[in-house]
Amino acid sequence: MIDKPKLEHPSRANVLGVGLSAINLDLAEAVVRQALEQKTKGYVCVTGVHGVSEAQRDPEFRAILNHAFLNTPDGMPMVWMGQLQGFRHMGRVYGPDLMLRVCECTLSRGFSHFLYGGAPGVAQELQRRLEQRLPGVKIAGTFTPPFRPLTSREEDDLLRQVAAAKPDIFWVGLSTPKQEKFMAQYWQRLEATLFFGVGAAFDFHAGRVRQAPRWVQRCGFEWLFRFGCEPRRLWKRYLKNNPLFILRALGQLTRLRSYRLE
Repeated sequence: MIDKPKLEHPSRANVLGVGLSAINLDLAEAVVRQALEQKTKGYVCVTGVHGVSEAQRDPEFRAILNHAFLNTPDGMPMVWMGQLQGFRHMGRVYGPDLMLRVCECTLSRGFSHFLYGGAPGVAQELQRRLEQRLPGVKIAGTFTPPFRPLTSREEDDLLRQVAAAKPDIFWVGLSTPKQEKFMAQYWQRLEATLFFGVGAAFDFHAGRVRQAPRWVQRCGFEWLFRFGCEPRRLWKRYLKNNPLFILRALGQLTRLRSYRLE
């Protein structure tokens, strides 16, 4: 009998004390595929400036990110910080791109998916569009949670629904840090292998929110595009977090301040 190759976790770049997996989209796909084939349970976070900034204020959230199976560089500043630390191959692993890539690579292997999150109707529309875009993709179920913690009855309903569906992949489309805290709380209780917190990917792929053009994403100005689309909701996140992140990153890069990677 041939032993399966051991699943090796990628190295991590230290971004203000948050460990970002030193990967790109192709490497992420390979690691995810191997984990699914070996039934290696865990959760995957996709982290940008907002997530790293939240982690500065919330040690519990920082620990959740640092204990993830993968914590992918969702924003270009994460990529630049990693490359400056010597991880030249590091590339952006954007939540919406990762979702599509994983769905595509599971088509021939029969892995199934569960969609959790979004406003009412979003998960169902996302299912319809994914099935239209990727014929043969297996969506085992959807669940639209309330905008508050689950009650014991709602939790029992979710546990039963997932136990019946037995998905391989559980997608979570909530905001940061809500989705990461949900995964940390439930990934060992729900009957699925890998959990992905992909946030706005639900709204993007369901056609509810416009995505920034690729050239804007590559330049690192997606935040400005999204701010222009949703200023009332996002102004506090970007106008507060972005300047603070730049100052902290400069402090780390110039070694005026050190950040311990747990």
